[in-house]
Amino acid sequence: MTVEPTIAASTRDNTGSRGSRLLGAATIVGLGVLGVLAFVLTDADVRIHPTTGEEFGQFDAVRLLYVHVPLAVMTYVAFGLCAVASLGVLIRKTPWWDVTAHAAAEVGTVFCGLVLITGSIWGRPVWNTWWEWGDVRLMTTLVLFLMFAGYLALRRTTGDPRSMSRRAAVVALVAVLDIPLVNRSVEWWENRTLHQQSTLNDLKIEDLTLFTLMLGFLIMGMVLAWLLLHRFRVGWLERAALDHSVAVAIVERRAETSEAEVRRSVGETEDRS
Repeated sequence: MTVEPTIAASTRDNTGSRGSRLLGAATIVGLGVLGVLAFVLTDADVRIHPTTGEEFGQFDAVRLLYVHVPLAVMTYVAFGLCAVASLGVLIRKTPWWDVTAHAAAEVGTVFCGLVLITGSIWGRPVWNTWWEWGDVRLMTTLVLFLMFAGYLALRRTTGDPRSMSRRAAVVALVAVLDIPLVNRSVEWWENRTLHQQSTLNDLKIEDLTLFTLMLGFLIMGMVLAWLLLHRFRVGWLERAALDHSVAVAIVERRAETSEAEVRRSVGETEDRS
């Protein structure tokens, strides 16, 4: 009987708040502004060859720059947060760190998948291929995606939640070591990638183009923050519901045990009489 009010209260819990709704509204507006700037107002990448006078460049495909690059940077941020939180899981062993690590890994994996998708769309007109298995940046990014997908799969396994959290934390700390390889691959293995070493330097980004790219970083950061906030709250509610279910099971088990003891005691009394 004592658990019913708690159950009723938990049904009113949600992941929204006034602050998160304001952040969500601002993010939607920002995405709209970014879309107009990126795909309508900014110029295509058209350059003139100094010798032949022919036009070359990435043309309209460069517009994906304003989405693809910010997504990649926010992927690093999300996975970096997951690594920090995983250290917290191993050192502090508190639920807050565990829920944070799980939320960051899940959102980061979504972002990483979008990086691969937008990169393929970008690569088709620029490199004349959707995918190049020999490209070291593509492959290191794919490995990063697969390792964190494995992390999420591990989080769904059954067993002792505390042991599972510690194992997942170790996986995250190993997986995050791939980020420097992804980021520096074009410098370390420049002959094994189609990517240019520095998009910013190569395209000489300035004026409205630079503003749009910086806005892309800001908006994708807002998207990341909004998703992390809600995913964290979902995870916290899931943990609270699990803890509540365990508490209810313990109470019910104790009640059954007490009832069995009473019946046994009554039976013994009747036998003596």
